[in-house]
Amino acid sequence: MIVNWSAAELSAAIHRREVTCVEVMTAYLDHIDQVNPAVNAIVALRPRAELLAEAAAADAIAPKGWMHGFPFAVKDLADARGLPTSAGFFHDAPAATADSIFVERIRAAGAIFIGKTNVPEFGLGSHTYNNVFGTTLNAYDQSRSAGGSSGGAAVAVALRMVPVADGSDFMGSLRNPPGWNNVLGLRPSAGRVPSGGDEVFLAQAGVEGPIARTAEDLAMLLRTMSGYDPRAPLSLRDDPAALTGLSGDLSGRRIAWLGDLGGYLPMAPEVLRVTGAAVHDLGLPVTTLSNLPGFDLADLWPTWLTLRHWMSGFGSRLLLDEPAFRDKLKPEMVYEADGAAHLSGHEVLAASVKRSALYQSFRELFATYDYVVLPTAQVFPFDATLHWPDHIGDVTMTSYHRWMEVSTFATLINAPALAMPAGFSTDGLPIGLQVIGRNHDDRSLLELALAAERRADWVQRVPRR
Repeated sequence: MIVNWSAAELSAAIHRREVTCVEVMTAYLDHIDQVNPAVNAIVALRPRAELLAEAAAADAIAPKGWMHGFPFAVKDLADARGLPTSAGFFHDAPAATADSIFVERIRAAGAIFIGKTNVPEFGLGSHTYNNVFGTTLNAYDQSRSAGGSSGGAAVAVALRMVPVADGSDFMGSLRNPPGWNNVLGLRPSAGRVPSGGDEVFLAQAGVEGPIARTAEDLAMLLRTMSGYDPRAPLSLRDDPAALTGLSGDLSGRRIAWLGDLGGYLPMAPEVLRVTGAAVHDLGLPVTTLSNLPGFDLADLWPTWLTLRHWMSGFGSRLLLDEPAFRDKLKPEMVYEADGAAHLSGHEVLAASVKRSALYQSFRELFATYDYVVLPTAQVFPFDATLHWPDHIGDVTMTSYHRWMEVSTFATLINAPALAMPAGFSTDGLPIGLQVIGRNHDDRSLLELALAAERRADWVQRVPRR
């Protein structure tokens, strides 16, 4: 079945003319028609006739790149020329007139854009629901959350509605949804995938990256999205080709397992059980740590809140000042805006100093260990009718995102972080491992993904559909 091929297999078949782009598009659209209504992962789907015409045009020319003829749906926070960008908020958003930088690259690689993948409103919160398209449901249990903000993308990949997908990550959005839908995601090093926009110097917490079902596919899409662009002055000049050609050789590598950091992170016991077993199944030496060298964990959440408010809340303030929008915004957006309203420059600088201390702590860890590992989330996928979990065990969550504190480390230190499947709960819900690597060493995470895939290929446990 075409939709079950990996992206690498699909690319090879198209290039060898073993299958036509029309056949590929037809297979995927038929599968989307069958599967998507139950989960609502792909939104703003273009008309079938238009897509088949583009596929026929692709058949009439030599392949443009490795993604030639691929059906591709862009996360609905990024612009794709000819498609609306609703950000989960704007009804009747106009079609974008230009591509985001990474979308340009995917288009140049030959992909055909079929629509968008669903997001939370403005990407806030790790639960994909909004008033424009509704809620995206988990690939393995349609009563549960898909995670967010790349929930639509992760579900679309898990259910074989697209070969690969893009996502973005500020607070775990390329980690939690893949972990909850049994696929791979990679939050790249800051600057690996260039981002443009009105502000190109301060927005270092949010990054774009790939979601896939195999390590090879993950590496190939990351290679396509990566590379320096003068529109993004902080983008990296490393050769993207160095991200592929993986061996899976992990000789001499060591893991630091943080788990729940000695009880600091409230965590469902079964999350710890499943992920703790998975980290030891990787076949590498594992050392369990209950704290971080030279860093007071009591500083973590205040530091995160200050920098999160600063980097996302001030944009929210602009919407709150618009009477037409004020009463329509979700509480997540209002929370960030209200937090930003009370910040001083001194508080932001003090938080940045604490952030730097966290970086130095991890730098010390990486002098001994190659990977620092935690779960992708502190709970399993929760009831999709909830806004967010308000408690873990007997610990009350103080905000819409406190239950995702486990994802703050990699973001704060701008390190690459891999999400890969760890296994399932007793009632069949997926969870993942979150693997943090050294800054700019994205390839080592891809090598780990390949080695883990060879040992226990969880992704082949296909969801019920």
